[in-house]
Amino acid sequence: MSSKTLTVGGGGSGASILGTAFIVMKLTGVIDWSWWWITAPFWGGAAILLVILAIAGLALLVFKLMERQ
Repeated sequence: MSSKTLTVGGGGSGASILGTAFIVMKLTGVIDWSWWWITAPFWGGAAILLVILAIAGLALLVFKLMERQ
């Protein structure tokens, strides 16, 4: 006798659910925010990562320049 397991996905991530909720609220007139803030859950994580990478790159550059002196 063999057993089979069915796995069902749990939906989207918290950010995508929040972003979808913001879009629905904007389109129904519940909130009057800028579209930048409405869509922030979709692009915000990537923006934070880019800022962190830029800061790390600048720190590395400063350390390399200080090492030369």
